[in-house]
Amino acid sequence: MAETNERLDRLVLEARRSAENREQGYRAQALKLFPWVCGRCARTFDHANLQLLEVHHKNNTHHDNRPDGSNWELLCTYCHENEHSKLKDMEGRSDSGNAMPTATFNPFVDLKAMLASKKSS
Repeated sequence: MAETNERLDRLVLEARRSAENREQGYRAQALKLFPWVCGRCARTFDHANLQLLEVHHKNNTHHDNRPDGSNWELLCTYCHENEHSKLKDMEGRSDSGNAMPTATFNPFVDLKAMLASKKSS
């Protein structure tokens, strides 16, 4: 059991390192290609707050790192989080075949008749 846990820990650590290396590669490229300005809110960045500027993949495919940067845009951490939360909110929200039937019950259908019978009594 301990050997399995150690193997899993090594795999997770290796995957994290690989992701960090990949991210540093395209992040460094994007920072060289684009001005240090958020593509949504236009906040500007300098060396003091550059860690708050993130690379967003426009097509949401993190492995699509074209050298010309056409799949990237720089977003501040807040706008980047907002962009991904919009995508998460939209997951599974298509009307194709999942539409609920509309409600057919109408509690006021005979209201006029009920009021008329109440007035006559």
